[in-house]
Amino acid sequence: MTEYNITRLGMHGDGIAEGPVFAPMTLPGEVVTGTLDGSTLRDIKIVTPSDDRVAPSCKHFKSCGGCQLQHAADPLVATWKTEVVEQALAAQGIRTTIRPIVTSPAGSRRRATFAARRTKKGTMSGFHGRASGTVVEIPGCTLILPELLAARSIAEELAELGGSRKATLAVTVTTSQVGLDVQVSGGKPIDGQLRITLAAVCDTRGLARLTWEDEVIAQRAPPVQRFGAADVCPPPGAFMQATAHGEAHLLAAVQEVVQGAKRVVDLFAGCGTFSLPLAKNAEVWAVEGDAAMMAALDKGWRMAQGLKTVQHTARDLFRRPLLPDEFYKYDAVVMDPPRAGAQAQTAELIRSDIKRVAYVSCNPVTFARDAAQMIAEGFTLDWVQPVDQFRWSSHIELAAQLSRP
Repeated sequence: MTEYNITRLGMHGDGIAEGPVFAPMTLPGEVVTGTLDGSTLRDIKIVTPSDDRVAPSCKHFKSCGGCQLQHAADPLVATWKTEVVEQALAAQGIRTTIRPIVTSPAGSRRRATFAARRTKKGTMSGFHGRASGTVVEIPGCTLILPELLAARSIAEELAELGGSRKATLAVTVTTSQVGLDVQVSGGKPIDGQLRITLAAVCDTRGLARLTWEDEVIAQRAPPVQRFGAADVCPPPGAFMQATAHGEAHLLAAVQEVVQGAKRVVDLFAGCGTFSLPLAKNAEVWAVEGDAAMMAALDKGWRMAQGLKTVQHTARDLFRRPLLPDEFYKYDAVVMDPPRAGAQAQTAELIRSDIKRVAYVSCNPVTFARDAAQMIAEGFTLDWVQPVDQFRWSSHIELAAQLSRP
């Protein structure tokens, strides 16, 4: 049988041999065999294991699709993720200081989307299997917070009440200061009886809020999140950083960049992850495409004490980026765009007088593209701080400082 030498890890965490041949759950330096299916190796057997191979902390690792890299030692994963950032920058001809990566601890993810469905014997819930639609039960998951893991039974009850044998519910559960915030999609159309039944589940299970598709069925208490001195109740399904640990490190990096600024623009502001903590020391203009998230931010600010003025605008920054003259009187900018980056907004930003930018990104490739655009117009990329909120996965977050004289 042909042997393959794994030379590196790819962008999605698969081992890669010459060809390229992609070998899931293998590591650089390993010699493996398997059956070649196109460019992917199946039925892999490890002939010579890497010194960096470790026993996965979760017994579900091989079947569950939630993690890609539990078989790799933490130092290897940290080095690889840092190299992914370096390579993305190098592809744009950029070199800079890359700070040591910060990794969120195991069992710290505060949001999970369970796949739940009815079966012949009852119900089941878990995560989708690796590269499949199969639901894998994960009672021993080491990735998410314990209260989320315990919520699997809630997902199963919801599947029993509002699911069908032919469909799988997506049950997203988020922790909050007052209980679990649960949102369900893929279930039966809501009617009067189902609405009453689901409201009872919210009460008996002590949920903060239960949303079915786009309808809030019941809310025992606003599922507030703490952003600085403000308590914010995000709309169902609103974006949040994956872990409190990761959020704290991204915020610290942003605060470092804008330190001393009296007026800050926060672009792609969400519900105020950065806007509201920054308002302790600066006036903030928060801009975000989702009007419901802007309303939540505004209410949180109005209820808080000791914050400077926070203005907000609901605006699609992809179609209507802020123009250069709109940055007038502001000292610094924060940008936290989605994976597509902020190419249109960056083009307008560099034509303004802004001298300092804190850029938060979940995609090193689009970040490097936007950074190169800024560097070409006089900015310097001073440093990049990688943050690994999605432990054992191929996802990478980062925060960076860009400045110009």
